[in-house]
Amino acid sequence: MPYAQGAVCAAVEPKAFPLRVEQWFKGNARDLPWRRRRTAYGTVVSEFMLQQTQVVRVCDAWQQFLRRFPTISSLARAPEQDVLAAWAGLGYYRRARHLHAASKAMVALHRGHVPRARHELEALPGIGPYCAGAIASIAFGKREAIVDGNVARVIMRVHGRAVNLTKSTGKRWVWRRAQQYVDAADDPSCANEGLMELGATICTPRLPRCEECPLSALCRARRMGSQQRIPAVRSAPKRMRVHRAAILAESAGWMAQCILPPRGLWARLPFPPMEESGRRLSAAMLAARLGIHKSALRCCGSFVFQTSHREVHFVVWRMDARVAQRLRHAGRDGWFWRPVRSVTKAPSTGAVRQILQCGGRLSRSV
Repeated sequence: MPYAQGAVCAAVEPKAFPLRVEQWFKGNARDLPWRRRRTAYGTVVSEFMLQQTQVVRVCDAWQQFLRRFPTISSLARAPEQDVLAAWAGLGYYRRARHLHAASKAMVALHRGHVPRARHELEALPGIGPYCAGAIASIAFGKREAIVDGNVARVIMRVHGRAVNLTKSTGKRWVWRRAQQYVDAADDPSCANEGLMELGATICTPRLPRCEECPLSALCRARRMGSQQRIPAVRSAPKRMRVHRAAILAESAGWMAQCILPPRGLWARLPFPPMEESGRRLSAAMLAARLGIHKSALRCCGSFVFQTSHREVHFVVWRMDARVAQRLRHAGRDGWFWRPVRSVTKAPSTGAVRQILQCGGRLSRSV
């Protein structure tokens, strides 16, 4: 279906749309931890975590995070590495840094409270128009619009329009419809959260369950048989391929670590030392970079780790213990040493866990 930017047929009756969603949501909402006892801080944490992460992965992580940092002030006081460790397993660690920075701003500017006004929320690190609207409406009952992928899909299908969200005209159209929707709602919090829930569970990108949808009688896409074509499918961007050689170097119960650069993938996170290249490094090439003989390196595994934009090809090398001991005592720029037990037991990224598994340093059941 071509992108529709012009008018189509008569407008969807504004009041019926949110009321049907509200009624449906009250009887069909999933039992999620942050819904059991609403707090503004809990809502902020859940909204940060739910960006680009599946709900099932967030449920346990949210509860553990709140136990570790029960208040905005406790989060603001925490060292960054503690926050990143508590975020382990969720990916996209920049969100954790933004949440940490936002907590500090709320302590400095709002006495440790979540601000209620949308413009104050959008002034916080990591909070854009969608997140600000979600927090304002869900936590405080404000009549603020929200538009994420789920919301945009439901709105487009109900109105029978496949607008292009990469264009300003398409964005404006969806945001206007979203604001009209919440303005007509009885309960803005219920209406907005219900709309997100409907898109996540019923009005899905593929195989929408129209027979179970509370909006089926209003939905123009269903009437036209165009549910599968709205929104228009965009081709996924091609992932960039990169190669990384990870080095497992141990000396007398200590393991070499490094902190990755402040920008890029896994920024500022602890990893085993790594060398990045445009192609796979041989033992001789890697040894030359490290200033050691190639016989001191043994390949112990490889894997591919995919992110939204990259395909990272890892090769894991184990360093001879005597060479590792020499490097440890001599010191090496960018390397530091931690007890092996603390490395293997600490929360870590999925990539680190796979590196350790290749070296036989982590149970595959972790």
